[in-house]
Amino acid sequence: MKKKQETKYDIIVGIPSYNESDTIPFVTKTVGEGLEEYFPDKKSIIVNVDNNSPDNTKDAFLDTKTRIEKKYISTAHGIRGKGNNMLNLFNFAKEVGAEVIIVVDADLKSITKEWIEYLGKPIVDGYDYVIPLYSRHQFDGTITNHICYPVMFGMLSMDIRQPIGGEFAFSPKLIKYLLKQPWIESTKQYGIDIFMSLNAALGGFKICQSGLGTKIHKASAPKLGIMFEQVIDTLLTVLVQNKDAWITRNNGDFFVPDKFGLKELAEPQELDINILDLKEKGQIEYSKYQTDIKELLEPYAFSRIREMFEMEVFDLTILLWTQIFYSLVYRYDIAKSNEERKKIINSLKPLYFARSLSFNYHTWKYNVKYSEMEIRKSALGFASQKYYLWGLYSKGNKLKPDKR
Repeated sequence: MKKKQETKYDIIVGIPSYNESDTIPFVTKTVGEGLEEYFPDKKSIIVNVDNNSPDNTKDAFLDTKTRIEKKYISTAHGIRGKGNNMLNLFNFAKEVGAEVIIVVDADLKSITKEWIEYLGKPIVDGYDYVIPLYSRHQFDGTITNHICYPVMFGMLSMDIRQPIGGEFAFSPKLIKYLLKQPWIESTKQYGIDIFMSLNAALGGFKICQSGLGTKIHKASAPKLGIMFEQVIDTLLTVLVQNKDAWITRNNGDFFVPDKFGLKELAEPQELDINILDLKEKGQIEYSKYQTDIKELLEPYAFSRIREMFEMEVFDLTILLWTQIFYSLVYRYDIAKSNEERKKIINSLKPLYFARSLSFNYHTWKYNVKYSEMEIRKSALGFASQKYYLWGLYSKGNKLKPDKR
């Protein structure tokens, strides 16, 4: 009896989703047009990796007319998380021997068929990982702007602007590597994007960036809830697991990835932000974790943070923010229990809000060009203060909790 031959696909475009029935038809149709135009000689498939969405995302996806084959894959009932969706996509890509794997978000309103070329072509040309470049409002992507981008820049000496952007492309070699890495629970949720970017960078894979233009999607203000916790948990876990790969890097080994796609990015999506609401949420989180913050930070740093929240005047400078963040990275590394690590992540929430509010007050009149200059300054601050982080590791006894 002949063994059933596996269907082989050259290109897979994955669309992770949960309750995206209103936006996924447009994304699916555009992806199909892009595959037809730019990869006509390749055997392609569009895969919706979903979390059993109750809003009929499945039907909205499958009923969208495309000439490209489609497939729906879902997690088991009750299993949620973008990371779990990506895990399903990676396993499918491995099974069918795909040569190019592209991922786009299901809530995109600005995707064009050219995005498929800009993301897929570099993989065909020999790159392992394609990361997007967008024009985004300075109030959008706050975890990226104030933590993930500066961390990649300062700690890894890599100028990767959107490490948790949402649109990516992979080689099969990178996917096999990612499947072999430890996936903690937060990685299977919102932590997946930073997990992929950090591991691609630390694993020595060939990385490039591709200009996609303006990202218009369901943008949101800074999130204090589960998204923040999962991204930061994965970020810090991967960093401390791979400390030997970055601790000795210095700015002389700086990596600037090649760029493809659009060279000039248009004006970003307009985004309104409610400063009073952000201050109120930040105050709530600070009240909950004030005792832990006092224990974790050095006295001078805590006194400045306390003054900001008491006076509601936020001016968390790049220098102080960098030193606070690096001190908490160090503490996370030497923590003796998951409870201690959870305390550190919770304490970072109001501090992240204080930094976001400080930035927003400073840049609210700026256009995208000048806002980007300020975000770049923050990244440079993280790079210049890596000596502070080295000092914490070489003289750990300098960091003592304030017991007053």
